[in-house]
Amino acid sequence: MPASPSKGQPSSALRDLPVLLVAVVWGSSFLAVQRVAEPGTVVAMLVLRFGLVLPLLGVVTWRALRGLSRAEWLGGAALGLVLSGIFLLETFGAVHTSATNAGLIISLAMVLTPLGESALGRTAPPRAFLAAAGTAVLGVTLLTGDGGLRPPTLGDLLVLGAALVRSGYVLAMARTRALRDTDMLAVTWVQLATATAVFSVVALSVGPAPWTVARSYGPGQWAWLLHLSLFCTLFAFFVQMWAVRATSPSRVSLLLGTEPLWAAVFGITMAGNRMGPLALLGGALVLVATEWGRRTAPAAAPSPHPGEATVIEPIAETATAGTAGTAGTADAADAAETAGTAGVAVGDRDPRPEPATA
Repeated sequence: MPASPSKGQPSSALRDLPVLLVAVVWGSSFLAVQRVAEPGTVVAMLVLRFGLVLPLLGVVTWRALRGLSRAEWLGGAALGLVLSGIFLLETFGAVHTSATNAGLIISLAMVLTPLGESALGRTAPPRAFLAAAGTAVLGVTLLTGDGGLRPPTLGDLLVLGAALVRSGYVLAMARTRALRDTDMLAVTWVQLATATAVFSVVALSVGPAPWTVARSYGPGQWAWLLHLSLFCTLFAFFVQMWAVRATSPSRVSLLLGTEPLWAAVFGITMAGNRMGPLALLGGALVLVATEWGRRTAPAAAPSPHPGEATVIEPIAETATAGTAGTAGTADAADAAETAGTAGVAVGDRDPRPEPATA
């Protein structure tokens, strides 16, 4: 007779719930971005978003930050520059396309990252994985063509660019020798601080000042901004750090892999996105292909930080990138998207089996 779980040990369902909530909030991040940013205020919003996160994360990482070497600071800063590019592409893309399209297209990082890993290792991916990648391409073509033959929108292309950069971020993260055996929570802070510095410099010449945008926000916009900062970034990051120790990386990866599904749910039900039959078929193919790709991806090189969480969520990261795969995820990359996924982010997100980066 199988032994019953001890009373003090949470059931698998209870352990899975926080991870599933991360996938849900990541899925909502594209909608949240559309609620707080317009094309002219994207950079200012990113300054505000991460300006809220850095002090809180800094309190937790202060001791570890003091122990970082010069090489670790420089390595984290270099990755932070890449991370800033991911967030800029994702966020500008999200305000120029639908929340549904953005959430589905960014999930391609989970397919692109293993392809990059195979290319760098000069090994051929399994045929099943190549079939999954081809299915994903077909799905994106139908999705962005809106069921017709029109070219993708600017927003679609920007988000696709973010997925490509996210995959490169995850691969770079895994190969940055200076950060091996480094406290990844501290490195995450360095990356986010560098990205925020980039946003602050860009904000001097692009769009209104962050404090001007902050004054213009009403209660609803502040609620969405806090959602991005506290839930899509801090909550997601710490849940991943806990989850990869409390459950298996493959289970974490499976649950976080539902993120594009939630992005579609929020886009259709709350943003009013409308999709024709062929576009719906394309979205379904992307979901199937990314899951198929995660299950058939070639084995990734061992992570230099096994068991760590990712940094980059989907736009969110897009922010947490880095580690288990996030941030961002930062996928992830995903650790890939986390800790275990074949994909990206600031953790890949398998960076994600990014890196996020919403």
